Amino acid sequence: MPSSGTLLTRVFTSRGQLPVEDTAVSIVQHGADGQQHLVNIQTSDQSGNTQPTVLETPDVENSLSPGQPLPFALCDIWAERPGYQLLLIQNVQIFPGVVSIQDLPMIPLAETGGRPADRVDISPQDL
Repeated sequence: MPSSGTLLTRVFTSRGQLPVEDTAVSIVQHGADGQQHLVNIQTSDQSGNTQPTVLETPDVENSLSPGQPLPFALCDIWAERPGYQLLLIQNVQIFPGVVSIQDLPMIPLAETGGRPADRVDISPQDL
């Protein structure tokens, strides 16, 4: 039986930690076939939060002994809102039975000198 983990995102201004409402948040999961699959697109609420997203993960048994396949699933998160720099967070790790919270710090375009996008790549766990 496939396992699952849950992802929550929180969108805020990078310096003020103020919530950013109406940000489009897209979640793309890396499939076992090497393809990427769009899971959903949501809009952040007035608190900067999105609804929980349940993602398929490897079985929890993968984390119980060495030499097993990765015990987590990977996904990428895109956050976009007019007036802010596009944000891409890559390789977010989702573990079975765990609620993961990913912060999405948005940078106003006025502070970026016109750079249109920011990319963050999360290094894999050293398991």
